Amino acid sequence: MNDSHISEVPSPLREAWVAFLRNRAGVFGLGIVGAVILLSVFGPLIYPVDPFEIVAAPLTPPAENARVPLGSDYLGRDILSGIVHGARVTLFVGGAAAAMTVVIGVLVGAAAGYWGGRTDRFLMRMTEFFQVLPALLFAMALVTLLSPSIPIIATAIGVVSWPAMARLTRAEFLRIKSQNYVIAARSSGAGDLYLITRVILPNAAAPLIVSTALVVGMAILFEAGLSFLGLGDANVMSWGLIIGSNRDYVIDAWWTVTIPGLAIFFTVLGLSLIGDGLNDALNPNLRER
Repeated sequence: MNDSHISEVPSPLREAWVAFLRNRAGVFGLGIVGAVILLSVFGPLIYPVDPFEIVAAPLTPPAENARVPLGSDYLGRDILSGIVHGARVTLFVGGAAAAMTVVIGVLVGAAAGYWGGRTDRFLMRMTEFFQVLPALLFAMALVTLLSPSIPIIATAIGVVSWPAMARLTRAEFLRIKSQNYVIAARSSGAGDLYLITRVILPNAAAPLIVSTALVVGMAILFEAGLSFLGLGDANVMSWGLIIGSNRDYVIDAWWTVTIPGLAIFFTVLGLSLIGDGLNDALNPNLRER
């Protein structure tokens, strides 16, 4: 009887997933991001037009030429092909930059929050140094010095984005390390590494996961901003590159900037809605409302 009753108790992960599915905005955001991921994976196979190939007259409007359904850019390249092939690069930049942000931010924040004292002061002064630097100008300097390639752009975005994650991680570690179950684990002989990775970090994961979803969207916007300023990788198609290369024609050929801009907008919107949905699902207080 007791075993049967225990087996019916849902796991916290399942409860969070069910709560997320009740959030219509979060599910809508998941649908948007899922569609973009599918586009990045299967789009180039379904629409194998080279995004750098000149296939029509320059600045052909949408629906005027069947070869370029969404129009062409200032060189005569297919906008639809750029959207399809650029999705993969745009998502890669967002994902890679977010991964670097999380790794650096969690390592710095966890060390500062757990050990405190001089370690905390040193790491927080370092965090503040990076935080007060103008993020866009710092990223521009890094990309200019190291050459504008996709890995460098992703690295530059990650380097300027981690301080907020570090502060969030530190705050969670400071809050959790004084909890009774952490004190009990320490009293039973658990080492620092075990406490950090197996006790505190899992209980601090919820806000970090939510923040990660938002960081991906921020990184995508950051890449578009760098490309708009002419610091994108001209050899690899991305949504930001389409906008950046056609910025001089935004008045006369609105579609060259508006269409990739809408792709970025809806992708970032989807990630933001996922973040809000995860926040509600992973927060027990909000879940009960």
